[in-house]
Amino acid sequence: MLAGSSVLSMGAWFSASAVLPQLRGLWHLSAGAGSLMTISVQLGFVAGCLASAVLNLADLVRPRRLILLGALCAALVNAALVLCTGPASALPVRFLTGASLAFVYPPGLKAMATWFRRGRGVALGTLVGGLTLGSALPHLLNGLGGVDWRLVILGTSGLTVLGGFLAEFGTVDGPFPFPRAVFNPGQILASFAKRGVRLATLGYFAHMWELYAMWAWCAAFFADVLRAHGVVRFQRDASFGAFAVIGAGAFGCWAGGQLGDRWGRTRTAALAMAVSGACALVIGWVALPVVVVLGIGVVWGIAAVADSAQFSAMVTELGDQAYVGTALTVQLAVGFTLTVVTIWLVPVLRDRLGWHAALAMLAIGPVVGVASMVRLKNLPEAAQIANGRG
Repeated sequence: MLAGSSVLSMGAWFSASAVLPQLRGLWHLSAGAGSLMTISVQLGFVAGCLASAVLNLADLVRPRRLILLGALCAALVNAALVLCTGPASALPVRFLTGASLAFVYPPGLKAMATWFRRGRGVALGTLVGGLTLGSALPHLLNGLGGVDWRLVILGTSGLTVLGGFLAEFGTVDGPFPFPRAVFNPGQILASFAKRGVRLATLGYFAHMWELYAMWAWCAAFFADVLRAHGVVRFQRDASFGAFAVIGAGAFGCWAGGQLGDRWGRTRTAALAMAVSGACALVIGWVALPVVVVLGIGVVWGIAAVADSAQFSAMVTELGDQAYVGTALTVQLAVGFTLTVVTIWLVPVLRDRLGWHAALAMLAIGPVVGVASMVRLKNLPEAAQIANGRG
């Protein structure tokens, strides 16, 4: 149920990105302004996470209640996009959408973790898989064709409301609650005093360097590939391609959880990042046949997010148990700050050097992430991860 709530609630995140081709024509958006439509959501999410972390909200307020409140706010401000007349009014709306979703995703991770001591990697992987599908849904709606962009926005807002109610009234708290916390703003830094938490978080930062830029720009990349191969309805097919690539990550999240629980989280994360980094290096050559590009894209979509939940699971295993929610929220805040850099960089490098350089740049993250996971695997703290599997 929590994973289903995540599928429904997180569609508001990429709702504007999915209809960006229509908005670009309607509002005469430049490439930079198009980037800002996504970047503003990321910055809003970071601001929301920081506010939540300072107030310890993820540890002081019941997670399912926080999810409901965040989803209702996200749905309202996301729907307000249909009233906007250009980027000047749209960017604050997207910022507030991201800020609202900061009260949906981190509490969802904590709520799911209360159900599992063993198998936590699969559980959190299922939840992140829900987020992944939710992020892909707007591309499917846009690809169906003939759907006005306003209906896509309003449709995702309706699903977000449904997701919030599903979390609050369709689920209950798990049998393994975390200890009760008291208000302590110092936990923002104290959470990362532990070496194991720092390395797990560094791996997450490296993962985020790659993931959201790939998600944000894959539709535009596929459109250019299809246009270069003479496909007439390239915009529609690019939306379907983006849905396939991002949506495939849901399987990656589940598979990563299975491997993480049985083989070890550090090894699973390192393997996923090695594969995703290799995909980033080769996919940008648009001269490749369309079917090959899509195939590499699907593999990339699976690998790029397969490690995500494992980093969160490591923090729940290595961090101060009373402030797991705060640690997760801060981890997400910094990670999403990094996504702003790469989302902005991709179109800049594409315009100057081409898609191959723009996407290959994303491989920097996996290189750093693999190194951090190898380091963590060889530390005594690895015995606390995945019931001793590291």
